[in-house]
Amino acid sequence: MTIERFDAPFALVRYRTGSGVRLGLLSGDRVRPLGRDELGSPTLNDFLAAPDWEHLAALTDDDDEWMPLAEVTLTAPVEPRQVLQTGANYRQHVIELVVAGLTQDGSRTPDQARSFAADIMDERKRSGEPYFFIGLPACVVGEDAALALPGYSKVHDWELELAVVIGREAFRVRREDALDHVAGYTIVNDITTRDLVFRKDMKEIGTDWYRAKNAPGFLPTGPLLVPAPFVDASDVNVRLELNGEVMQDASTSDLLFDIPALISGASQTMPLLPGDLLLTGSPAGNGQHWKRFLQDGDVMTGSIAGLGTQVVRCVAEGAR
Repeated sequence: MTIERFDAPFALVRYRTGSGVRLGLLSGDRVRPLGRDELGSPTLNDFLAAPDWEHLAALTDDDDEWMPLAEVTLTAPVEPRQVLQTGANYRQHVIELVVAGLTQDGSRTPDQARSFAADIMDERKRSGEPYFFIGLPACVVGEDAALALPGYSKVHDWELELAVVIGREAFRVRREDALDHVAGYTIVNDITTRDLVFRKDMKEIGTDWYRAKNAPGFLPTGPLLVPAPFVDASDVNVRLELNGEVMQDASTSDLLFDIPALISGASQTMPLLPGDLLLTGSPAGNGQHWKRFLQDGDVMTGSIAGLGTQVVRCVAEGAR
């Protein structure tokens, strides 16, 4: 067994055992446990606050305690205390949402809506600020957990995203210093229930991200935490396939606000803590665009160059 689109010397993982979940070191097609002594820190988040990647690299030469990856059940590689999500951060994605009718009143033709959205995105990139909202850490799960589709809606959608894993605490950091606070990167599929995004009972309230994005398991994460030194996150391919058909295929070079801008912006309000997740936004190609939403039996294969591949299996709520 190999993890596609992963070629770094090593990565951190968390895997299931008979007694719970353990931290591990992945190198090639093998995994070894990382206890407190091997890690040099009491917890994963303590390690991420001041990661010693050279120490872990040295452990890859040790022949003891390794297990075949094929015999290991991986789960989410992180334990965030906070999850920050970034909205409307890929130009083409927002244009598609507007044309699909999510943010317009129907008075514009598709071409007019496309032009309207393009103008907004161009001006926003010149003079705007990132748009953040928060997710529940309890929604973070690994690909070992099937995605149960709540029965109260038929329009559950995918949003594959590059996620920043915070290292050293970041509070009101400057853009030029922001990358010093990144420990690594992982994959997150930010599941969204489209018909709950906008309030129907009082449109003046606007969006309802709590109900739309925070059902159990709505943040499939991982399976790898890849150290920042191994990733050029400014230009990596983000691709999602649904039952083998490509739905999203874009580069992070199309982000309106890049990763340093996101970290700096998010840290102005609240400290970002070691191990926290900062999602960077999702590119074009969501179900809203394709008019095709998640169904029982669907399989999503999400991959980001250098970060591996995530497989999420969908089941109807209550199915066994």
